[in-house]
Amino acid sequence: MTSPDTPTAIERVFYPPSPEPWGRRALLSPLTLLSWTYAAAVHVRGALFDAGLLRAERVEGLKVISVGNVNVGGTGKTPAVLHLAELLVQAGRKVGILTRGYGRASREPLTFIGTEPLPSSDLAGDEPLLLARRCPQVRLFVGSDRVASAYRARDEFSLDTVLLDDGFQHRRLARDEDFVVIDESVGLGNGHMLPRGPLREPPASLRRATLFWLRAPATTSDAAVLPVSRPEDTRTSQPQSTTHLLVPTEARSERFSDTLGGWLPSSPGIPRVRTRYRPTAWVDPEGNLHPVTALTGQPVFALAGLARPGGFLKTLQSLGTDVRDAALFPDHHRFTADELRDVQARAARQGARVVTTEKDAVRLPQGFEAWVVRLGVEVLEGESHLRRALGLEDAPRGL
Repeated sequence: MTSPDTPTAIERVFYPPSPEPWGRRALLSPLTLLSWTYAAAVHVRGALFDAGLLRAERVEGLKVISVGNVNVGGTGKTPAVLHLAELLVQAGRKVGILTRGYGRASREPLTFIGTEPLPSSDLAGDEPLLLARRCPQVRLFVGSDRVASAYRARDEFSLDTVLLDDGFQHRRLARDEDFVVIDESVGLGNGHMLPRGPLREPPASLRRATLFWLRAPATTSDAAVLPVSRPEDTRTSQPQSTTHLLVPTEARSERFSDTLGGWLPSSPGIPRVRTRYRPTAWVDPEGNLHPVTALTGQPVFALAGLARPGGFLKTLQSLGTDVRDAALFPDHHRFTADELRDVQARAARQGARVVTTEKDAVRLPQGFEAWVVRLGVEVLEGESHLRRALGLEDAPRGL
């Protein structure tokens, strides 16, 4: 079975554990040239917005909170959006989420709410359905024109607050807050832009942020300096310990949250909120909730379509499950009937339950039996910054 610490091919390029030798850099030089072209296009577009030649449209009377990132895939943006939506709903806000609905087959704009019959994942995308199921009081707006979605949220449904999902690069819609999600486990990767690295914008763009939402590794203590080391590779007899390039090591005194791994040493005034994602429950195939210990010691078969599946496998190990095998697919993968029959057959041979993520579960056909691990967000530091940015200083606490 794939080790949780075995990186995918893309991860080996985007998140190298050590400085790359010159031969590897030469081999990847065509990607470097493409990344320069991409970076130039991003720079021109950003300069046009900064100069006011391209303008962001403000929807008066609607608070817009953007939640995005500069890395492509796997930073933990969806749990952040969900947590923010729950906080706002608890405070009595009328909340919507504006999302493009990545990977869906339709281009028609959609709106729905979790208390009503939901569209298929093919029509809506997996993340909108996950958000609707987990926070049924929030209305989802799915479509590429998020300015139009914002007007619709205000004018048709009288909403007062919207979360702009994956909105950091979507500058057409003016926002009141720009939250940027960064996973401390990988930082900004190799520092290159697509396709040579994971960055959608240069690191300097982080200065547009109004708040950094930092996802701490699940195993770190709340107040520790943040070295990120890999456990032993079970495929070899020699222990290995490596650290991603842009994550501070014990030899450096500052924490990741102070300088974002050295990229923003002079960025005072941008608040930091440190969070940790932890499993909160198991959901069985009938939708019933079980404690996180429900599958401890039980054989399981992991099924996922994620940008960085190692985190899911580590979560299963942390829950004490016996991971016998895994079927891992690209992010947002649409499972075929043949693939799922193969998963069921392999799991049956192992005497194991199929387990998956919440995002993957919404793409599974009705009747496919899988247990789902549910994640929750714990705010470790900066809760006052978060509540202030959301306008909840006087709202009741409790999430």
